[in-house]
Amino acid sequence: MILLDTNVLVYADDRHSTFFNWSRQIIADASSVESAVTNPIVIAELCVGETDPAPIPARIEAWGVILIDLPVAASLLCANAYRLYRQRRLADSGRPAPDVPLPDFFIGAHAAIMGWELATADPGRFKTYFPEVTLLLPEQTGT
Repeated sequence: MILLDTNVLVYADDRHSTFFNWSRQIIADASSVESAVTNPIVIAELCVGETDPAPIPARIEAWGVILIDLPVAASLLCANAYRLYRQRRLADSGRPAPDVPLPDFFIGAHAAIMGWELATADPGRFKTYFPEVTLLLPEQTGT
């Protein structure tokens, strides 16, 4: 299984994106060989700026992406990673982080507990806080 980060789906829907071909190829490859999946956190991020978000889940499914629930088991890993992030941010910048975990921490924890690869064009937090997760990045595909 390959878990798709929000940016992969955003780029797959934007023909002008630098990562359009890469994101479409990731989705096609994952859908044909194993499964491309995403979760409610990603869908929520996609829907936030939309006037009518109702069609978004069906559009994503039409690309061959399976929508799955986020397991409760991801919560503890998410919380632990985010706690570390908050401590580091405060120590490094003197600025506190929000009290509620950022979406990337839920997404990273989901991939980690399931043992899945994670496709993303923004590896920073995933590499730092979920080093056990194999990341599929644009530069790995040559696009």
